[in-house]
Amino acid sequence: MLAKIYSAAVFGVDAYEVEIEVNGAGGDPHIIIVGLPDVAVKESRDRVTTAISNSGYFWPRGRTTINLAPADIKKEGPSFDLPIALGMIAVDEKLDSSIFEKFSFVGELALNGAVRPVKGVLPVALEARRRGKQAVFVPEPNAHEAAMVKGIDVFGVQNLRQTFEFIRGETTMEPTPGDLTSFFETHQTYEVDFSDVKGQGHVKRAIEVAVAGGHNLLMIGPPGSGKSMLSKRIATIIPPMSLEEAIESTKIHSISECSAANRRSFPPGRSARRTTPFPMSVCSAVPPFRRRAR
Repeated sequence: MLAKIYSAAVFGVDAYEVEIEVNGAGGDPHIIIVGLPDVAVKESRDRVTTAISNSGYFWPRGRTTINLAPADIKKEGPSFDLPIALGMIAVDEKLDSSIFEKFSFVGELALNGAVRPVKGVLPVALEARRRGKQAVFVPEPNAHEAAMVKGIDVFGVQNLRQTFEFIRGETTMEPTPGDLTSFFETHQTYEVDFSDVKGQGHVKRAIEVAVAGGHNLLMIGPPGSGKSMLSKRIATIIPPMSLEEAIESTKIHSISECSAANRRSFPPGRSARRTTPFPMSVCSAVPPFRRRAR
């Protein structure tokens, strides 16, 4: 019995589709994971089998082979736990895996079957949409982030049993609504503000011109003259990012952390120290992706 489940993995700031094949055969009980898995993926067999048992299901007792395709790219992290578990349950129950074809799944499993948040759900949702999937299933804490992607339904799941029952039509779930305006307004906060600076009128005027025109900016002066103070506040007067720019920036945060609590929707910047070599000290008032568009 063979089951195919679709997932995705992060490569850089983008994602690529991963096809998970689970095959059950006779022989001694043994689970083999192939397709260049790292240690976290190899350890998933213990997490997955325990989560399946504690969720009230069974997994194949014979020789089970799990293939992560494409096999020439290394697979990292625990985000394949959920699709692997679904595939193993489908094999045990001899379920037609065609019902999984239009879906993509990511999520780490706890031993009790709960689905924990993972990194990179935004690029995963973008890849699922590009592949023509109808929906993507992500951990509930990641659902609002993935819902930023239009054109695909996003379901935030709490546990393995809830996910499998929904796939089989035994229960109903509502897709997570995506409110981009609310998401960006919530995360557009600043610890400092350009209006805090008193004096320095000529420098502030130069910064305003540079930001308005998308020009590069180089500040030179002795320590304590206010260069760092002004640089930290440049982001507070840059015009709001477009949707495409905001998603590109948020993808970087998405692959670096699981929680969206500390993310910001204003343009990213770099803070140079006084010991920074001169070639690295030339900064820009405009994010790199805006300069490319000009």
